[in-house]
Amino acid sequence: MKVADKTEKLASDKLKTIILLICLFSVALFSGCTDWKKKYEGQLAVSKNLEGLLFRERTEKTKLAEESQKAIDDLQRQIAELNKSPAEATGFGEGYDVKFDPSAGTITVTLENTILFSSGQAMLKQATSRELDHIQSVLKQKYPNNRIDVVGHTDTDPIKKSKWKDNLELSAQRALTVVRYLIERGIGEEKIRAVGCGAARPVASNATAAGKEKNRRVEIVVFVR
Repeated sequence: MKVADKTEKLASDKLKTIILLICLFSVALFSGCTDWKKKYEGQLAVSKNLEGLLFRERTEKTKLAEESQKAIDDLQRQIAELNKSPAEATGFGEGYDVKFDPSAGTITVTLENTILFSSGQAMLKQATSRELDHIQSVLKQKYPNNRIDVVGHTDTDPIKKSKWKDNLELSAQRALTVVRYLIERGIGEEKIRAVGCGAARPVASNATAAGKEKNRRVEIVVFVR
């Protein structure tokens, strides 16, 4: 399970337990019981349970944060001290466009749309994709518990002769296609999501054909932190 989901589930479970304990204590307090010693002991027990829950929650959060920072530090060391490329250090391998952002705690693998999709289409060119199969394998082996975003991008050319309403819808559908492909091959659906950005986040100028080609892409973002 990814770090963010672990933290959210932990907080949810602890909140449910706290609410249950408070309810039980309230029933005991207002049930007409006249034994104030028992009431005090019950309140003290509730307080100790709450302290224990909060301590365990803080400990778990600290442990997860330390593990994430260790992974980020290790990647930085490999790139800076061992002169490895981001593609090599992250495990995706040479030949893949990989960027590592230590401040954000993310690894981004970029695939040009021409590798995956025909112009104006959101269906993969082929039933299987060598590139996506490789990425899926690395994700399962090296990042089994990390949160993943699949982000679709387009250029600014308007949609023509296509069933899509606009570039935003096309980019979202392409991202969703990749997500479904990865889920079908073993990536947990609880940790991966599709995001469509349309033409909102270009990496090059849309004034040239070369720039537009770079902007038409799918990014697979792995959250290390």
